[in-house]
Amino acid sequence: MAKIYSKKSLVAKTMKPSKEIVSFLLSYSKALSIIKIDDKSFEIIAN
Repeated sequence: MAKIYSKKSLVAKTMKPSKEIVSFLLSYSKALSIIKIDDKSFEIIAN
């Protein structure tokens, strides 16, 4: 059976973001709204 020669993954297997980052992303996604008009889409962030 042939060996698979590959480099180790550069991304850590367990990524644990901080609570501040998770909170920021959640609030950003709640404030983001996308409006599609014809073939164009507009991204609006309501703060």
